[in-house]
Amino acid sequence: MKVLRAEFGGELARARRTLQQIRAGLFAGTMPEMTLLVHRLRAAGVEAVAARPSAAD
Repeated sequence: MKVLRAEFGGELARARRTLQQIRAGLFAGTMPEMTLLVHRLRAAGVEAVAARPSAAD
């Protein structure tokens, strides 16, 4: 939560919504943005992976 609050503006409610989106696989951004977020989460001891969405068949 601390990383998310630092990255997305400090509001606890916003950080909680962002976390819910991440867990649901609904949070998206550019690969460089997601890579930076993953790096910061890992630095805080959180396991994280950035992945590209699979193409629809």
